[in-house]
Amino acid sequence: MQREALAQLAPTGVLRAAINMSNFLLVTGRGPAGEPDGVSPGMARAIADRLGVPVQYMPFPRPGELADAVGSWDIGLIGAEPQRAEKIAFTPAYAEIEATYLVRGDSPITELAQVDRPGVRIAVTARAAYDLWLARNIRAAELLRAESLDGAFELFQREGLEVLAGLKPRLLTDAEALPGARILEGNFTTVQQAIGTARANAAGAAWLAEFVAEAKASGLVAGLIERHGVRGLSVAR
Repeated sequence: MQREALAQLAPTGVLRAAINMSNFLLVTGRGPAGEPDGVSPGMARAIADRLGVPVQYMPFPRPGELADAVGSWDIGLIGAEPQRAEKIAFTPAYAEIEATYLVRGDSPITELAQVDRPGVRIAVTARAAYDLWLARNIRAAELLRAESLDGAFELFQREGLEVLAGLKPRLLTDAEALPGARILEGNFTTVQQAIGTARANAAGAAWLAEFVAEAKASGLVAGLIERHGVRGLSVAR
């Protein structure tokens, strides 16, 4: 299988790995040559090493742009979502991140079930994996989108919105900047961080799925999380 997978995943002799630079848990810095560093670049490098080819990082500022560019990269490290899966074959998740809501201290909203109601406005980062989940599941509340994590927080503050949706680790930081703010207990979804390749790469997708299963079982994923000191990111079950 590896020979066929290699032909599909590195047809140029180099593994072109698309990296979502906006995920601060998965990309935590830069390497000596300015390349992305962190858990997802580490996973890409491990895949390249297993295939026996060099890795070329292709950074994208936002996940939606990465998903749109399928075909220009060989593997993409991104949250797995049904909308994206129309064109991308995803592995099972290697890591997961809780997504939940932040509200102001004087908000009458005290639990997750109270958010999806008429009159509630939710600030969210456009085309993030949790935004795609909200778009499918929110029925009564209104979603208002910003182009970045910082933009969503600014929108929440500027417009006096009722709720800010986001990844729990980022919301903990946002709460520190907004005295009295509360993060609702639990999560409305967990973002499943996976590795994708173009749907035409059936052998490559199967090989990647096996690699991810082994990476979780062997402790590779846990080791990357520990090495980069990431809090709020867990090895997927």
